[in-house]
Amino acid sequence: MTLINITAGLIGLPVLMATGLPAPASYGWSALSLAIHMAYTFSLAGAYSRADMSVVYPIARGGAPLITAGVSLVLLGEPMSLKAALGIGTLGAGIIVMTLRFGKDAAQVDGTGITFALLTAVLISAYTLSDGLGARASGNALAYSALLFVLNGFVPLPLLLLLRGRDALAPLRGFLLPGFAGGAMGFASYAIAIWAMTQAPIALVAAVRETSVLFGAAIAVLFLKEPLRWNRILAALLILSGLILIRLG
Repeated sequence: MTLINITAGLIGLPVLMATGLPAPASYGWSALSLAIHMAYTFSLAGAYSRADMSVVYPIARGGAPLITAGVSLVLLGEPMSLKAALGIGTLGAGIIVMTLRFGKDAAQVDGTGITFALLTAVLISAYTLSDGLGARASGNALAYSALLFVLNGFVPLPLLLLLRGRDALAPLRGFLLPGFAGGAMGFASYAIAIWAMTQAPIALVAAVRETSVLFGAAIAVLFLKEPLRWNRILAALLILSGLILIRLG
């Protein structure tokens, strides 16, 4: 997670130099989002260290849009059609179905890992709403994204050294390429999402963004050699149905 954040921050630095700083009205949202992102980093790392990716990823990424939709509807008053609401619900149901485990598999699910995954979902929802509002106040979504990634990029390393000492740096050397690749993809994907939240309701963007669970499930099966279960096939159909409803809405 530290490598990913540092890489995204290094990419964000020249982008920020090119765009200039966002409007001062967005600085408070940037600070709030930074704090939430730091909590998210620890929570996600805690979840992945205790449970399978195929369990953590759908809960963390799938619970977030449901929470985001409820908060944005109640507190922000963002408009949402019935079809879009049904689409978000269907998509969320598909993600939940993807996490189901039975028999021996259910007994092997780590309760602490699930707790961290649920906490991660809440934190994803929180930073999504914060960044959506911050981008709208910034006057330039790319400048806001770049500033956010620069801030996120240079906080984790001192925290890591403070909490774990210099010995924590040794494992990083074995994951330089994945860390750099993850940072580059993280910057690109979330910068697009932040821009999208200035063009469409935050809840809808959050829901469509989390369809990445389909790719996560494919990675878990193809590369991590986790078994392909019937519920994953059903979940994929529900997620696709939810996307269609959102699009029609």
